[in-house]
Amino acid sequence: MRISNIKLNNFRRFTDFEIRDIPETAKLIVLAGPNGSGKSSLFDAFLLRYREDSQYGWNPDLKYYNKSDKDKEINYLLDRVEINTHSNQKLTKGTVYIRTAYRNDHEFSTNELRKQGEVLDNQRLSRLIEPDATVAINYQRLASNATEDILVNEDSSTTIGDYRKKLIGEVSEPLQRIFHDLVFVGVGNPFIDGSFQFDKGNSRNFDYKNLSGGEKAAFDLILDFVIKRRSYPEAIYCIDEPEMHMNTKLQGKLLEELVGLLPKNSQLWIASHSIGMMRKAREMYDENPSSVAFIDFGGQDFDQAVVLKPAKPTQAFWHGVMEVALDDLATLIAPSQIVICEGNPKGSIAGKNTGHDAEIYNKIFSEEIPDALFISAGNSKEIQNDFIGLATVLPQIATGIKTRRLIDRDEHHIEDVEDFKSQDIMVLSRRHLECYLYDDEVLTKLCYEENKPEAINNLIEFKRQAINRVVERGHPEDDIKKAAGEIYESIIKLKIIQKSGNDNKAFERRVLSKLITPGMNTYRILKEDIFN
Repeated sequence: MRISNIKLNNFRRFTDFEIRDIPETAKLIVLAGPNGSGKSSLFDAFLLRYREDSQYGWNPDLKYYNKSDKDKEINYLLDRVEINTHSNQKLTKGTVYIRTAYRNDHEFSTNELRKQGEVLDNQRLSRLIEPDATVAINYQRLASNATEDILVNEDSSTTIGDYRKKLIGEVSEPLQRIFHDLVFVGVGNPFIDGSFQFDKGNSRNFDYKNLSGGEKAAFDLILDFVIKRRSYPEAIYCIDEPEMHMNTKLQGKLLEELVGLLPKNSQLWIASHSIGMMRKAREMYDENPSSVAFIDFGGQDFDQAVVLKPAKPTQAFWHGVMEVALDDLATLIAPSQIVICEGNPKGSIAGKNTGHDAEIYNKIFSEEIPDALFISAGNSKEIQNDFIGLATVLPQIATGIKTRRLIDRDEHHIEDVEDFKSQDIMVLSRRHLECYLYDDEVLTKLCYEENKPEAINNLIEFKRQAINRVVERGHPEDDIKKAAGEIYESIIKLKIIQKSGNDNKAFERRVLSKLITPGMNTYRILKEDIFN
Protein backbone atom coordinates (compact mmCIF):
# COMPACT_ATOMS: atom_id res chain seq x y z
CA MET A 1 0.00 0.00 0.00
CA ARG A 2 1.26 3.49 -0.88
CA ILE A 3 -0.28 6.90 -0.12
CA SER A 4 -1.15 9.10 -3.13
CA ASN A 5 -2.58 12.27 -1.55
CA ILE A 6 -3.87 13.67 1.74
CA LYS A 7 -6.38 16.44 2.49
CA LEU A 8 -7.02 17.90 5.95
CA ASN A 9 -9.42 20.70 6.94
CA ASN A 10 -9.41 22.43 10.31
CA PHE A 11 -7.52 19.50 11.79
CA ARG A 12 -5.01 20.15 14.57
CA ARG A 13 -2.29 22.35 13.03
CA PHE A 14 -3.92 22.73 9.62
CA THR A 15 -6.65 24.99 8.25
CA ASP A 16 -6.76 23.79 4.65
CA PHE A 17 -3.91 21.40 3.91
CA GLU A 18 -3.08 19.04 1.09
CA ILE A 19 -0.17 16.82 0.10
CA ARG A 20 -0.41 15.66 -3.49
CA ASP A 21 1.61 13.99 -6.27
CA ILE A 22 3.28 11.42 -4.02
CA PRO A 23 4.71 8.89 -6.49
CA GLU A 24 3.62 5.29 -6.14
CA THR A 25 7.27 4.25 -6.44
CA ALA A 26 8.25 6.11 -3.25
CA LYS A 27 9.12 3.59 -0.55
CA LEU A 28 10.40 6.24 1.86
CA ILE A 29 8.62 9.54 2.63
CA VAL A 30 10.59 12.06 4.70
CA LEU A 31 8.70 14.85 6.49
CA ALA A 32 11.18 17.67 7.09
CA GLY A 33 10.62 20.81 9.10
CA PRO A 34 11.06 22.43 12.54
CA ASN A 35 9.31 21.38 15.74
CA GLY A 36 5.71 22.52 15.82
CA SER A 37 5.31 22.62 12.03
CA GLY A 38 2.68 19.87 11.90
CA LYS A 39 4.56 16.65 11.14
CA SER A 40 3.12 14.78 14.14
CA SER A 41 -0.32 16.25 13.40
CA LEU A 42 -0.20 14.53 10.02
CA PHE A 43 0.51 11.19 11.70
CA ASP A 44 -2.46 11.86 14.01
CA ALA A 45 -4.61 12.15 10.89
CA PHE A 46 -3.27 8.80 9.65
CA LEU A 47 -4.02 7.17 13.00
CA LEU A 48 -7.50 8.67 13.30
CA ARG A 49 -8.50 7.64 9.78
CA TYR A 50 -7.04 4.16 10.28
CA ARG A 51 -8.80 3.54 13.59
CA GLU A 52 -12.11 4.58 12.05
CA ASP A 53 -11.75 2.62 8.79
CA SER A 54 -10.56 -0.46 10.72
CA GLN A 55 -13.38 -0.17 13.26
CA TYR A 56 -11.04 0.13 16.23
CA GLY A 57 -12.81 3.26 17.35
CA TRP A 58 -11.11 6.56 18.11
CA ASN A 59 -10.57 8.92 21.01
CA PRO A 60 -13.36 11.54 20.86
CA ASP A 61 -11.13 14.30 22.25
CA LEU A 62 -12.26 17.17 19.99
CA LYS A 63 -10.11 19.65 21.90
CA TYR A 64 -7.12 17.64 20.71
CA TYR A 65 -8.16 17.20 17.08
CA ASN A 66 -9.92 20.48 16.29
CA LYS A 67 -7.93 23.51 15.22
CA SER A 68 -10.17 25.75 17.35
CA ASP A 69 -13.37 25.59 19.40
CA LYS A 70 -15.38 26.70 16.36
CA ASP A 71 -14.38 23.62 14.37
CA LYS A 72 -16.73 21.26 16.20
CA GLU A 73 -19.58 23.29 14.75
CA ILE A 74 -18.28 23.18 11.16
CA ASN A 75 -18.78 19.51 10.33
CA TYR A 76 -18.02 16.03 11.49
CA LEU A 77 -14.36 15.52 12.36
CA LEU A 78 -13.77 12.45 10.20
CA ASP A 79 -15.16 14.26 7.15
CA ARG A 80 -12.18 16.59 7.44
CA VAL A 81 -9.57 13.85 7.08
CA GLU A 82 -9.12 12.36 3.61
CA ILE A 83 -6.29 9.93 2.88
CA ASN A 84 -6.11 8.23 -0.51
CA THR A 85 -3.91 5.40 -1.73
CA HIS A 86 -2.68 4.51 -5.20
CA SER A 87 -4.61 1.24 -4.98
CA ASN A 88 -7.79 3.09 -3.88
CA GLN A 89 -7.91 0.97 -0.71
CA LYS A 90 -9.25 2.18 2.60
CA LEU A 91 -6.96 2.08 5.60
CA THR A 92 -8.36 -1.23 6.83
CA LYS A 93 -6.96 -3.44 9.59
CA GLY A 94 -3.27 -4.17 9.11
CA THR A 95 -2.55 -1.27 6.74
CA VAL A 96 -1.15 1.40 9.12
CA TYR A 97 1.44 1.00 11.87
CA ILE A 98 2.59 4.03 13.85
CA ARG A 99 5.27 4.67 16.48
CA THR A 100 5.13 7.89 18.48
CA ALA A 101 8.15 9.88 19.67
CA TYR A 102 7.56 8.66 23.24
CA ARG A 103 9.28 5.29 22.98
CA ASN A 104 10.91 4.54 26.32
CA ASP A 105 11.38 1.14 27.94
CA HIS A 106 14.43 2.02 30.03
CA GLU A 107 14.45 -1.40 31.71
CA PHE A 108 12.28 -4.44 32.25
CA SER A 109 12.46 -7.99 33.51
CA THR A 110 9.92 -10.78 33.82
CA ASN A 111 9.41 -13.92 35.85
CA GLU A 112 6.52 -15.33 33.87
CA LEU A 113 5.32 -15.80 30.31
CA ARG A 114 1.96 -14.59 29.13
CA LYS A 115 0.69 -15.57 25.71
CA GLN A 116 0.13 -12.46 23.63
CA GLY A 117 -2.92 -12.07 21.44
CA GLU A 118 -2.82 -11.38 17.72
CA VAL A 119 -0.87 -8.22 16.84
CA LEU A 120 -3.80 -6.71 14.95
CA ASP A 121 -6.11 -7.22 17.92
CA ASN A 122 -3.93 -5.01 20.10
CA GLN A 123 -4.15 -1.46 18.75
CA ARG A 124 -2.88 0.50 21.75
CA LEU A 125 -2.28 3.98 20.36
CA SER A 126 -5.01 6.47 19.55
CA ARG A 127 -3.03 9.76 19.60
CA LEU A 128 0.56 10.78 18.87
CA ILE A 129 1.00 12.21 22.37
CA GLU A 130 0.67 8.78 24.02
CA PRO A 131 3.57 6.69 25.40
CA ASP A 132 4.69 3.93 23.07
CA ALA A 133 6.89 1.51 25.00
CA THR A 134 6.91 -1.85 23.20
CA VAL A 135 10.15 -3.62 24.18
CA ALA A 136 8.68 -5.49 27.18
CA ILE A 137 5.58 -6.42 25.16
CA ASN A 138 7.72 -7.66 22.28
CA TYR A 139 9.80 -9.69 24.73
CA GLN A 140 6.69 -11.50 25.90
CA ARG A 141 5.58 -12.04 22.31
CA LEU A 142 8.97 -13.35 21.17
CA ALA A 143 9.56 -15.59 24.20
CA SER A 144 6.03 -17.06 24.35
CA ASN A 145 6.04 -17.71 20.60
CA ALA A 146 9.41 -19.45 20.98
CA THR A 147 8.01 -21.71 23.70
CA GLU A 148 5.05 -22.63 21.52
CA ASP A 149 7.30 -23.23 18.51
CA ILE A 150 9.62 -25.57 20.42
CA LEU A 151 6.77 -27.56 21.99
CA VAL A 152 4.39 -27.65 19.03
CA ASN A 153 5.35 -26.03 15.73
CA GLU A 154 9.04 -26.61 15.04
CA ASP A 155 10.31 -29.61 13.09
CA SER A 156 11.70 -32.30 15.41
CA SER A 157 15.01 -32.33 13.54
CA THR A 158 15.75 -28.70 14.40
CA THR A 159 18.44 -28.35 17.07
CA ILE A 160 18.17 -25.83 19.90
CA GLY A 161 21.16 -23.97 18.48
CA ASP A 162 19.60 -23.74 15.04
CA TYR A 163 16.33 -22.52 16.47
CA ARG A 164 18.07 -19.88 18.60
CA LYS A 165 19.75 -18.52 15.46
CA LYS A 166 16.44 -18.50 13.65
CA LEU A 167 14.73 -16.75 16.57
CA ILE A 168 17.16 -13.86 16.94
CA GLY A 169 18.86 -13.72 13.52
CA GLU A 170 16.47 -11.26 11.91
CA VAL A 171 17.14 -8.80 14.74
CA SER A 172 20.81 -9.49 15.49
CA GLU A 173 22.11 -9.04 11.95
CA PRO A 174 20.81 -5.49 11.30
CA LEU A 175 21.65 -4.49 14.89
CA GLN A 176 25.25 -5.59 14.44
CA ARG A 177 25.54 -3.65 11.17
CA ILE A 178 24.72 -0.52 13.17
CA PHE A 179 26.77 -1.35 16.32
CA HIS A 180 29.64 -3.56 15.20
CA ASP A 181 30.62 -4.63 18.73
CA LEU A 182 27.07 -5.28 20.00
CA VAL A 183 25.71 -8.82 19.66
CA PHE A 184 22.13 -9.80 20.46
CA VAL A 185 22.37 -13.28 21.93
CA GLY A 186 18.87 -14.18 23.13
CA VAL A 187 15.93 -13.78 25.48
CA GLY A 188 17.55 -15.17 28.63
CA ASN A 189 15.42 -17.13 31.10
CA PRO A 190 11.87 -15.70 31.02
CA PHE A 191 11.09 -17.30 34.40
CA ILE A 192 13.99 -15.77 36.35
CA ASP A 193 14.59 -12.04 35.72
CA GLY A 194 13.96 -12.56 32.04
CA SER A 195 15.27 -9.87 29.67
CA PHE A 196 16.97 -9.55 26.31
CA GLN A 197 20.64 -10.54 26.50
CA PHE A 198 23.66 -9.05 24.73
CA ASP A 199 27.43 -9.46 24.34
CA LYS A 200 29.75 -6.50 23.93
CA GLY A 201 33.52 -6.64 24.04
CA ASN A 202 34.47 -8.77 27.05
CA SER A 203 31.03 -8.46 28.62
CA ARG A 204 28.76 -11.47 28.19
CA ASN A 205 25.01 -11.94 28.61
CA PHE A 206 24.27 -8.51 30.04
CA ASP A 207 20.70 -7.27 30.20
CA TYR A 208 18.80 -4.85 27.99
CA LYS A 209 18.84 -2.26 30.80
CA ASN A 210 22.62 -1.93 30.43
CA LEU A 211 22.44 -0.75 26.82
CA SER A 212 23.06 2.90 26.03
CA GLY A 213 20.14 5.14 25.08
CA GLY A 214 21.06 4.96 21.40
CA GLU A 215 21.45 1.17 21.48
CA LYS A 216 18.04 0.80 23.12
CA ALA A 217 16.42 3.13 20.58
CA ALA A 218 17.81 1.20 17.61
CA PHE A 219 17.09 -2.22 19.11
CA ASP A 220 13.49 -1.19 19.89
CA LEU A 221 12.69 -0.16 16.30
CA ILE A 222 14.47 -3.09 14.64
CA LEU A 223 12.85 -5.64 16.97
CA ASP A 224 9.45 -4.02 16.47
CA PHE A 225 9.75 -4.07 12.67
CA VAL A 226 10.80 -7.73 12.65
CA ILE A 227 7.85 -8.75 14.82
CA LYS A 228 5.18 -6.48 13.29
CA ARG A 229 5.95 -6.84 9.59
CA ARG A 230 4.37 -10.30 9.52
CA SER A 231 1.07 -8.73 10.57
CA TYR A 232 1.54 -5.63 8.41
CA PRO A 233 2.78 -7.05 5.07
CA GLU A 234 1.37 -4.22 2.92
CA ALA A 235 1.14 -1.20 5.16
CA ILE A 236 2.02 2.41 5.83
CA TYR A 237 4.67 2.49 8.59
CA CYS A 238 5.06 5.83 10.38
CA ILE A 239 7.78 6.72 12.89
CA ASP A 240 7.84 10.09 14.64
CA GLU A 241 11.47 11.16 15.24
CA PRO A 242 13.17 7.77 14.70
CA GLU A 243 16.57 9.33 15.47
CA MET A 244 15.90 9.79 19.21
CA HIS A 245 19.00 9.30 21.44
CA MET A 246 21.32 8.48 18.50
CA ASN A 247 24.32 10.29 17.04
CA THR A 248 24.35 11.46 13.42
CA LYS A 249 26.29 8.55 11.96
CA LEU A 250 24.12 5.91 13.60
CA GLN A 251 20.91 7.70 12.56
CA GLY A 252 21.70 7.11 8.90
CA LYS A 253 22.57 3.45 9.50
CA LEU A 254 19.31 2.91 11.37
CA LEU A 255 17.24 4.41 8.56
CA GLU A 256 18.97 2.16 6.04
CA GLU A 257 18.16 -0.93 8.11
CA LEU A 258 14.53 0.06 8.64
CA VAL A 259 14.00 0.58 4.92
CA GLY A 260 15.64 -2.81 4.35
CA LEU A 261 13.25 -4.48 6.82
CA LEU A 262 10.19 -2.87 5.25
CA PRO A 263 7.90 -5.37 3.47
CA LYS A 264 8.03 -5.09 -0.32
CA ASN A 265 4.72 -3.33 -0.95
CA SER A 266 4.85 -1.08 2.11
CA GLN A 267 5.85 2.54 2.61
CA LEU A 268 7.82 4.13 5.44
CA TRP A 269 7.01 7.68 6.60
CA ILE A 270 9.38 9.38 9.01
CA ALA A 271 9.08 12.80 10.65
CA SER A 272 12.59 14.05 11.30
CA HIS A 273 14.91 17.02 11.50
CA SER A 274 18.00 14.87 11.92
CA ILE A 275 21.07 15.48 9.79
CA GLY A 276 21.96 11.78 9.77
CA MET A 277 18.50 10.66 8.65
CA MET A 278 18.33 13.39 6.00
CA ARG A 279 21.79 12.62 4.66
CA LYS A 280 21.02 8.90 4.33
CA ALA A 281 17.67 9.70 2.67
CA ARG A 282 19.54 11.96 0.25
CA GLU A 283 21.95 9.12 -0.59
CA MET A 284 18.98 6.84 -1.28
CA TYR A 285 17.44 9.57 -3.43
CA ASP A 286 20.64 9.96 -5.44
CA GLU A 287 20.75 6.22 -6.01
CA ASN A 288 17.06 6.01 -7.01
CA PRO A 289 15.16 9.35 -7.07
CA SER A 290 11.79 7.68 -7.56
CA SER A 291 12.10 5.71 -4.31
CA VAL A 292 12.31 8.66 -1.90
CA ALA A 293 10.04 11.71 -1.49
CA PHE A 294 10.83 14.73 0.71
CA ILE A 295 7.88 16.78 2.04
CA ASP A 296 9.11 20.12 3.37
CA PHE A 297 6.94 21.57 6.17
CA GLY A 298 9.36 24.45 6.77
CA GLY A 299 8.41 28.08 6.14
CA GLN A 300 4.68 27.39 5.71
CA ASP A 301 1.75 29.31 7.17
CA PHE A 302 -0.70 26.53 7.99
CA ASP A 303 -3.33 29.05 9.07
CA GLN A 304 -3.75 29.56 5.32
CA ALA A 305 -4.45 27.08 2.53
CA VAL A 306 -1.25 25.10 1.82
CA VAL A 307 -0.54 22.52 -0.87
CA LEU A 308 2.70 20.56 -0.57
CA LYS A 309 4.32 18.35 -3.18
CA PRO A 310 7.46 16.23 -2.96
CA ALA A 311 10.44 18.61 -2.92
CA LYS A 312 13.75 17.97 -4.62
CA PRO A 313 16.66 18.05 -2.12
CA THR A 314 18.21 21.17 -3.63
CA GLN A 315 20.77 23.42 -1.98
CA ALA A 316 17.96 25.62 -0.60
CA PHE A 317 16.16 22.57 0.86
CA TRP A 318 19.38 21.26 2.42
CA HIS A 319 20.15 24.69 3.89
CA GLY A 320 16.70 24.64 5.52
CA VAL A 321 17.42 21.22 7.00
CA MET A 322 20.69 22.52 8.40
CA GLU A 323 18.99 25.54 9.96
CA VAL A 324 16.42 23.34 11.69
CA ALA A 325 18.93 20.73 12.87
CA LEU A 326 21.70 23.07 13.96
CA ASP A 327 20.00 26.44 14.43
CA ASP A 328 22.78 29.09 14.60
CA LEU A 329 25.46 26.49 13.87
CA ALA A 330 24.04 25.98 10.36
CA THR A 331 26.16 28.80 8.99
CA LEU A 332 29.28 26.97 10.16
CA ILE A 333 28.57 23.86 8.06
CA ALA A 334 30.96 23.82 5.12
CA PRO A 335 30.03 22.33 1.75
CA SER A 336 32.12 19.42 0.50
CA GLN A 337 33.49 21.48 -2.40
CA ILE A 338 33.93 25.18 -3.12
CA VAL A 339 34.42 26.56 -6.62
CA ILE A 340 36.16 29.94 -6.71
CA CYS A 341 34.97 31.70 -9.85
CA GLU A 342 35.30 35.08 -11.55
CA GLY A 343 33.24 38.07 -10.50
CA ASN A 344 33.39 40.85 -7.95
CA PRO A 345 33.35 39.45 -4.42
CA LYS A 346 30.58 40.24 -1.99
CA GLY A 347 31.31 43.49 -0.21
CA SER A 348 33.23 45.01 -3.12
CA ILE A 349 32.40 48.35 -4.73
CA ALA A 350 30.65 46.62 -7.66
CA GLY A 351 27.31 47.18 -5.92
CA LYS A 352 24.25 45.26 -7.09
CA ASN A 353 26.21 42.90 -9.34
CA THR A 354 28.60 41.56 -6.70
CA GLY A 355 28.86 37.78 -6.80
CA HIS A 356 27.02 37.76 -10.13
CA ASP A 357 28.66 34.66 -11.66
CA ALA A 358 28.66 32.74 -8.38
CA GLU A 359 24.95 33.37 -7.82
CA ILE A 360 24.16 32.03 -11.30
CA TYR A 361 26.34 28.93 -10.90
CA ASN A 362 24.80 28.20 -7.49
CA LYS A 363 21.30 28.32 -8.95
CA ILE A 364 22.20 26.13 -11.93
CA PHE A 365 23.79 23.34 -9.87
CA SER A 366 21.80 23.61 -6.63
CA GLU A 367 19.56 20.67 -7.53
CA GLU A 368 22.05 18.09 -8.77
CA ILE A 369 25.16 19.14 -6.80
CA PRO A 370 23.80 20.79 -3.62
CA ASP A 371 27.04 20.29 -1.67
CA ALA A 372 28.98 22.59 -4.04
CA LEU A 373 29.26 26.30 -3.29
CA PHE A 374 30.48 28.90 -5.80
CA ILE A 375 32.21 32.06 -4.57
CA SER A 376 33.18 35.03 -6.75
CA ALA A 377 36.69 36.18 -5.92
CA GLY A 378 37.95 38.60 -8.60
CA ASN A 379 39.14 38.59 -12.20
CA SER A 380 40.88 35.78 -14.07
CA LYS A 381 44.39 36.74 -12.91
CA GLU A 382 43.27 37.03 -9.31
CA ILE A 383 41.63 33.60 -9.46
CA GLN A 384 44.71 32.02 -11.07
CA ASN A 385 47.00 33.46 -8.38
CA ASP A 386 44.55 32.88 -5.52
CA PHE A 387 44.80 36.59 -4.79
CA ILE A 388 42.69 36.59 -1.61
CA GLY A 389 43.89 33.14 -0.49
CA LEU A 390 40.60 31.21 -0.55
CA ALA A 391 41.99 28.13 -2.28
CA THR A 392 44.79 27.97 0.28
CA VAL A 393 42.94 28.79 3.49
CA LEU A 394 39.57 27.05 3.13
CA PRO A 395 40.86 23.43 3.20
CA GLN A 396 42.77 24.28 6.39
CA ILE A 397 39.77 25.62 8.32
CA ALA A 398 37.32 22.96 7.08
CA THR A 399 38.86 19.49 7.00
CA GLY A 400 37.91 17.45 3.95
CA ILE A 401 36.72 20.38 1.87
CA LYS A 402 37.80 20.40 -1.77
CA THR A 403 38.45 23.69 -3.56
CA ARG A 404 38.84 24.33 -7.25
CA ARG A 405 39.23 27.51 -9.28
CA LEU A 406 37.23 28.35 -12.37
CA ILE A 407 38.08 30.94 -15.03
CA ASP A 408 36.57 31.99 -18.35
CA ARG A 409 38.09 30.70 -21.60
CA ASP A 410 38.63 34.23 -23.01
CA GLU A 411 41.68 34.16 -25.33
CA HIS A 412 43.60 31.40 -23.56
CA HIS A 413 45.54 29.06 -25.85
CA ILE A 414 44.82 25.34 -25.64
CA GLU A 415 48.26 24.71 -24.11
CA ASP A 416 47.53 27.29 -21.41
CA VAL A 417 44.23 25.57 -20.70
CA GLU A 418 45.97 22.24 -20.16
CA ASP A 419 48.50 23.91 -17.88
CA PHE A 420 45.67 25.48 -15.84
CA LYS A 421 43.96 22.12 -15.45
CA SER A 422 47.15 20.58 -14.10
CA GLN A 423 46.93 23.20 -11.32
CA ASP A 424 43.28 22.26 -10.67
CA ILE A 425 42.13 25.48 -12.34
CA MET A 426 39.15 24.65 -14.53
CA VAL A 427 38.56 26.62 -17.74
CA LEU A 428 35.21 27.07 -19.46
CA SER A 429 35.11 25.59 -22.96
CA ARG A 430 33.25 28.69 -24.14
CA ARG A 431 34.45 32.29 -23.85
CA HIS A 432 32.45 33.17 -20.75
CA LEU A 433 29.31 32.39 -18.76
CA GLU A 434 27.08 34.45 -21.05
CA CYS A 435 27.75 32.01 -23.89
CA TYR A 436 25.82 29.40 -21.92
CA LEU A 437 23.11 31.71 -20.62
CA TYR A 438 22.20 33.02 -24.09
CA ASP A 439 22.61 29.70 -25.90
CA ASP A 440 19.89 29.07 -28.51
CA GLU A 441 18.73 26.08 -26.47
CA VAL A 442 18.17 28.30 -23.42
CA LEU A 443 16.41 31.07 -25.39
CA THR A 444 14.16 28.47 -26.99
CA LYS A 445 13.26 27.08 -23.58
CA LEU A 446 12.53 30.62 -22.37
CA CYS A 447 9.93 31.08 -25.12
CA TYR A 448 8.27 27.76 -24.33
CA GLU A 449 8.27 28.45 -20.58
CA GLU A 450 6.56 31.79 -21.20
CA ASN A 451 4.08 30.27 -23.69
CA LYS A 452 5.54 32.27 -26.57
CA PRO A 453 6.85 29.58 -28.97
CA GLU A 454 5.94 31.80 -31.92
CA ALA A 455 8.70 34.22 -30.82
CA ILE A 456 11.55 31.70 -31.06
CA ASN A 457 12.64 32.40 -34.64
CA ASN A 458 12.48 36.17 -34.18
CA LEU A 459 14.49 36.01 -30.96
CA ILE A 460 17.22 33.83 -32.49
CA GLU A 461 17.39 36.22 -35.44
CA PHE A 462 17.67 39.24 -33.13
CA LYS A 463 20.51 37.44 -31.32
CA ARG A 464 22.31 36.81 -34.64
CA GLN A 465 21.99 40.49 -35.59
CA ALA A 466 23.30 41.58 -32.17
CA ILE A 467 26.36 39.32 -32.60
CA ASN A 468 26.97 40.74 -36.10
CA ARG A 469 27.04 44.24 -34.63
CA VAL A 470 29.53 43.07 -31.99
CA VAL A 471 31.78 41.70 -34.74
CA GLU A 472 31.47 44.97 -36.68
CA ARG A 473 32.84 46.75 -33.60
CA GLY A 474 35.94 44.55 -33.76
CA HIS A 475 35.09 41.91 -31.16
CA PRO A 476 35.10 38.09 -31.62
CA GLU A 477 31.80 36.55 -32.70
CA ASP A 478 31.66 34.42 -29.52
CA ASP A 479 31.84 37.49 -27.26
CA ILE A 480 28.21 37.08 -26.21
CA LYS A 481 28.78 39.27 -23.16
CA LYS A 482 29.10 42.28 -25.46
CA ALA A 483 25.80 41.35 -27.15
CA ALA A 484 23.92 40.45 -23.94
CA GLY A 485 22.37 43.89 -23.48
CA GLU A 486 20.94 43.92 -27.01
CA ILE A 487 19.61 40.35 -26.70
CA TYR A 488 17.91 41.34 -23.46
CA GLU A 489 16.31 44.38 -25.15
CA SER A 490 15.05 42.07 -27.92
CA ILE A 491 13.35 39.87 -25.32
CA ILE A 492 11.63 42.94 -23.89
CA LYS A 493 10.68 44.19 -27.35
CA LEU A 494 9.13 40.82 -28.27
CA LYS A 495 7.22 40.83 -24.96
CA ILE A 496 8.37 37.31 -24.19
CA ILE A 497 8.47 37.90 -20.44
CA GLN A 498 6.81 40.44 -18.18
CA LYS A 499 8.99 40.54 -15.06
CA SER A 500 12.49 40.31 -16.44
CA GLY A 501 14.55 42.39 -14.02
CA ASN A 502 15.92 45.92 -14.33
CA ASP A 503 18.77 45.05 -16.70
CA ASN A 504 20.40 42.11 -18.45
CA LYS A 505 22.48 41.20 -15.37
CA ALA A 506 19.40 40.90 -13.17
CA PHE A 507 17.65 39.00 -15.98
CA GLU A 508 20.54 36.54 -16.15
CA ARG A 509 20.44 35.91 -12.40
CA ARG A 510 16.67 35.72 -11.94
CA VAL A 511 15.48 34.12 -15.17
CA LEU A 512 18.14 32.55 -17.39
CA SER A 513 19.97 30.78 -14.55
CA LYS A 514 16.81 28.81 -13.71
CA LEU A 515 16.39 27.64 -17.30
CA ILE A 516 19.66 25.68 -17.49
CA THR A 517 18.71 22.34 -15.97
CA PRO A 518 19.83 18.69 -16.03
CA GLY A 519 18.99 16.99 -19.32
CA MET A 520 19.95 19.99 -21.46
CA ASN A 521 23.05 19.94 -23.64
CA THR A 522 24.04 23.38 -22.33
CA TYR A 523 23.89 22.07 -18.77
CA ARG A 524 25.91 18.99 -19.67
CA ILE A 525 28.72 21.00 -21.24
CA LEU A 526 28.87 23.46 -18.36
CA LYS A 527 28.93 20.66 -15.81
CA GLU A 528 31.74 18.88 -17.64
CA ASP A 529 33.72 22.13 -17.87
CA ILE A 530 33.53 22.75 -14.12
CA PHE A 531 33.40 19.33 -12.49
CA ASN A 532 35.37 17.44 -15.16
